[in-house]
Amino acid sequence: MSRQLSVIGTGVIGNGWIARALAQGWDVVAFDPAPEAAERTRDFVANAWPSLEALGLAEGAAPTRLTFVDSLEEAVAGADLVQENVPERLELKCEILAAIDAAAAPGVIVGSSTSGFKPSDLQRDCAWVPGRVIVAHPFNPVYLLPLVELVGGEATEPHQIELAQALYQELAMRPLVVRREIEGHIADRLMEALWREALHLVNDGVATTEEVDAAVVYGCGLRWALMGTFLTFHLAGGDQGMRHMLEQFGPALKLPWTKLEAPELTEELIDKVVEGCEYQAAGRPVAELDRRRDDFLVEVLGLVKKYWPEAEGLEGRI
Repeated sequence: MSRQLSVIGTGVIGNGWIARALAQGWDVVAFDPAPEAAERTRDFVANAWPSLEALGLAEGAAPTRLTFVDSLEEAVAGADLVQENVPERLELKCEILAAIDAAAAPGVIVGSSTSGFKPSDLQRDCAWVPGRVIVAHPFNPVYLLPLVELVGGEATEPHQIELAQALYQELAMRPLVVRREIEGHIADRLMEALWREALHLVNDGVATTEEVDAAVVYGCGLRWALMGTFLTFHLAGGDQGMRHMLEQFGPALKLPWTKLEAPELTEELIDKVVEGCEYQAAGRPVAELDRRRDDFLVEVLGLVKKYWPEAEGLEGRI
């Protein structure tokens, strides 16, 4: 039996969900009132498809299984899973999610791609089955990166999270159930800390955007791709592991090495960041950079699977 993903909002993230679902052999029904949304989505899927083919397509997978409709109600009819991806404005999300809740069958999970809002806030105007409205936060490019953070709200029941886990696993995602609600969830809070520190380094003239990126690409980023933060530091402790690492390097946490508050986004800082990124892009269009990134990620994902095969079974432990 084929599955249907209903996608509301087809920006970069919505289109990423569409490409992933199509590659997994799902039918996709999308709604977006923006002019030329359907054309942009089909161009997006065409650009992503070579990478998805390299990873391996599910039986029956095809871009032709995408349908655009003229209303939200049409989009969610017959859905096995609904994914909301409208702009990150709380009032707008609440309005759209309430409409989805009113239109979708009661057993259908409604995932919001929000990167920051709490699910209880998103559920507030849902009058029918508010508990099925959860955070399902992916990472760009959604069609390649497997992590999805699942967060239930005050009205969410355990069986709804369990159903969500199963559905996102069918989309070849790696669900991480966040234990409690918090703004920004887990991964974005980690990335935000690095982003703020990077802005300070550029603002203070310590490094250019290219030099900051090089520090990640050729240093910590390579380790993080396989082991993450904690296990990387566990190895830094030698044979005694994390305990020795904390004993030896723990006191450094008291030193003023980092600045968690973001610097003011002055015109000077904005110009530094923009000019640095344009220099790094070297005139290459975003679509070309997307393809380069995607080719790289396909190979990295293969390496992660090769050297960390246990990752295939992590869902049940998270």
